[in-house]
Amino acid sequence: MASNQPAPEAVSPFNADAYGGAERSVGEWNPTEDTIRPVRGRHRVAKQRGLARSSTVLGVGVMAAVGAGGIATAQDKAPVSISLPDSIADNLPDAKSLPGVGAFMSDDTETAPVAAAPITNAGLTTAEVESGADAGEALRARILQQAEQQQAAADAEAKAAAEKAAAEEAAAEAAKQQDEAEKKAAAEKKAAEEAAKKKAEEERLAKLAASFSLPTSSYTITSTYGQSGAMWSSGQHTGLDFAGSTGAPLKAVHSGTITSAGWSGSYGYRTVLQLEDGTEIWYAHQSSIDVSVGQKVTTGQTIGRMGATGNVTGTHLHMEVRTADGSAMNPMAWLNSKGLQV
Repeated sequence: MASNQPAPEAVSPFNADAYGGAERSVGEWNPTEDTIRPVRGRHRVAKQRGLARSSTVLGVGVMAAVGAGGIATAQDKAPVSISLPDSIADNLPDAKSLPGVGAFMSDDTETAPVAAAPITNAGLTTAEVESGADAGEALRARILQQAEQQQAAADAEAKAAAEKAAAEEAAAEAAKQQDEAEKKAAAEKKAAEEAAKKKAEEERLAKLAASFSLPTSSYTITSTYGQSGAMWSSGQHTGLDFAGSTGAPLKAVHSGTITSAGWSGSYGYRTVLQLEDGTEIWYAHQSSIDVSVGQKVTTGQTIGRMGATGNVTGTHLHMEVRTADGSAMNPMAWLNSKGLQV
């Protein structure tokens, strides 16, 4: 069993045993001007080594020994009763009268039951308090109710978003269908307009064709407008050649007036027919002329005969079409514009 033992005497560096010789007596150490050098300004004290360190070690050892012995001894001792003077004990309040303590104390041997009433009524309505509702249950019910309300709000929001998306999709589809219908209607309208325009042009050409005629009925095209060659003084062909038999009748392409009829050099016998708009039709290389200057003629009327007079290589009609100012144009294109197919 541990007991409190006196601490061993610390070995001092000043006793005899520490040096193995005779004991030396020393007095109490105090710093003097011999051991501490005077300094200017702040005072400096030399560290006390040796004895101070030994004293610290000795004190710690004593405390450890006393503590260990005290703990070991206290385990075997009886509890100490504590008594108060009557003057203090009489003035202490009764424990049962203390707030929050008397409910847990009873004179009976059995423990008094603790009421299951809620600790606090904070957050409860008057109706809930009067009905004896528990605060925890009420809070739980409110949390569940709030969660249900939030879920219902989220469902309603999702439903509204879905309905909005469906409405937008339906509107986009309707707009797409309307756009397609408009495009289809526009295409049909354009096609109808083009068909009507084509029909009107055909009717116009048919009407013109009724008032215009080809210069001859039996022919073969041998030279077209704009061809190059040494046979023509200008280097290019200025008309349209209809090859046929000598003496074949030549007809007025439209009603008009004869402005020239006779010999015209390289053109041979030539007749010029002027239409109402000023356009001139030249008939060259005729074998004979059947009209005179100033004569009015109608469409299809014979004005001369096909021949080979002038600068030619064979029997044919050289037909030219000129504007009122004398500029030549393509006879085939002009006849086609009048509804005549050459």
